[in-house]
Amino acid sequence: MLIGVIVALSAVAAVLTCVGANAFASLQWLWLLPVSFAGGFLSCAVLVFVFLLVVCAFVDPDKQVDEDSKFFRTIVNICADTVLTFARVRVETKGLEKIPQDGRFLLVSNHLHDGDPLVLFRYFKKSQLAFVGKRETKNMFLVGKLMPKILCQFINRENDREALKTILRCIQLLKEDKVSIAIFPEGYIHQDRKFYPFRPGVFKIAQKANVPIVVCTLKNTQNMVKNFLKLKPTDVQLHLLDVIPAQSLQGRTTVDISNEIHEMMAKDLGPEYMPEQQEDNT
Repeated sequence: MLIGVIVALSAVAAVLTCVGANAFASLQWLWLLPVSFAGGFLSCAVLVFVFLLVVCAFVDPDKQVDEDSKFFRTIVNICADTVLTFARVRVETKGLEKIPQDGRFLLVSNHLHDGDPLVLFRYFKKSQLAFVGKRETKNMFLVGKLMPKILCQFINRENDREALKTILRCIQLLKEDKVSIAIFPEGYIHQDRKFYPFRPGVFKIAQKANVPIVVCTLKNTQNMVKNFLKLKPTDVQLHLLDVIPAQSLQGRTTVDISNEIHEMMAKDLGPEYMPEQQEDNT
């Protein structure tokens, strides 16, 4: 949407520039029109970037936020759409009609790239997703300022006590109907971009908050940057496999829940995403 607005404004500015210079009376418009368009596009892009810098300059990422900011969520959604459109990411979706329309949920997905949340933000806009990310995310340029304003949580996986605090905070946010929580239960993006076992403790979030688990898979997001640099589009797949009701989670161990979901996702991802050792064992 943002790119469309910038393109339209740049086109209008380019035409007006040519009219003002009377370029259409000669062949001057052949070079003035594209140059004016490029200049207008670049100027708009710079203004948007400066706006983000100014807005984020007043955000303290260490301050706890208790309400989802509609203003910042709108910014995040627009940024997600803009980045995916600019990078020419084409997403094939399946099963999104299963997204719960009433009540909160815990969304789980495999993790291939730092751009994975952008895809999920775009297709779960109404769900108000708040991601649980590694604590290093807090130091990422702009991202570390935007995420806390929409109730995303940073987790310290090296400190069990701190990690527990984050999990308890997620449970509280779900119970208070503030946001839906999204998490990558593998914990990390693995260098080989394969699908590894989960950290089962995260499924306590759904059990304690008494919310369903939305199970998703992502394919090919790891190639977004590489293809963009090669000026190629990227075809990504987002599949919503199942919604596990809250009542069916009660009385089960998190390991049991983890194994069920991992098996479901592994089946959809296929052998190409399985680690070599895991392939040899199957």
